[in-house]
Amino acid sequence: MILKPNMVLPGLTCPKQVTVEEVADITVECLLRAVPAAVPGIAFLSGGQSGELASALLNEMNIRFKSQLPWALTFSFARAIQQPALEIWHGEDANISAAQQALYHRASCNRAARKGEYTDKMERI
Repeated sequence: MILKPNMVLPGLTCPKQVTVEEVADITVECLLRAVPAAVPGIAFLSGGQSGELASALLNEMNIRFKSQLPWALTFSFARAIQQPALEIWHGEDANISAAQQALYHRASCNRAARKGEYTDKMERI
């Protein structure tokens, strides 16, 4: 079984937005309280986040808590990885190469986030 939750985030219109560190803390605290150690992995849905924010949040959880968690944390690769490529592609053959590069870039950022090695400098390509 792989659990596919969203991260614990404030709503977009919530007047108090929280830091990446706070989201990591709250999300991991919630998971530790509710998810059995026998679950092998947690694959987060993007929950409407940008690809950059989703990578930053996963990275923060893996940096701060990876050695303490009984399960692996990763992404359920869908909107957060595909959306930038789809926005570039628009179904046009001329945009295929640029869309593929965008998809590869998001995959590389998410791979780094999975290992706790993501930095915002990776977004400046």
